[in-house]
Amino acid sequence: MMLILLGVLILHLLILILLIVSTAASAWKVGGDFSTDLWYKCAATNGGVHCTSASNEDWIQAVQALMILAVLFCFFSLIAFLYQLFKMVKGGRFYFTAIFQILASLFVMCAALIYTVKSPDDTSVSGYGYAYVLAWVAFPLSLISGLIYIVLRKKE
Repeated sequence: MMLILLGVLILHLLILILLIVSTAASAWKVGGDFSTDLWYKCAATNGGVHCTSASNEDWIQAVQALMILAVLFCFFSLIAFLYQLFKMVKGGRFYFTAIFQILASLFVMCAALIYTVKSPDDTSVSGYGYAYVLAWVAFPLSLISGLIYIVLRKKE
């Protein structure tokens, strides 16, 4: 039982790290000398890198908010798991933790979908970057983690 709990905890920490990196990293879309993320658009110039703020459009602000909510709900889910692990009665299920983790999963999925649909097609951008991919990887992992928490029971 201890190995299962340790495995679930490591999976949860991995998901939290993926969400933080995908939210903060500047590689949602990349090109030869151009990259954009949720916060900045950066272009390499002959004298260095020039970064400007992301647009003030509603869709990018929605993606920013959803990614921040995903990180927060994943963190709150981790805190709830640790609390329930030590305070919950024997035989109880981790429903509260599961709800927070599934909500984090839905938030990151919605953010990535909005970014996919609404991000402008730019000729200097060659494709999606690693932060975008990490967000999509974090989505099924957090959903699976939430489902594991629903099934998981606290044993002696």
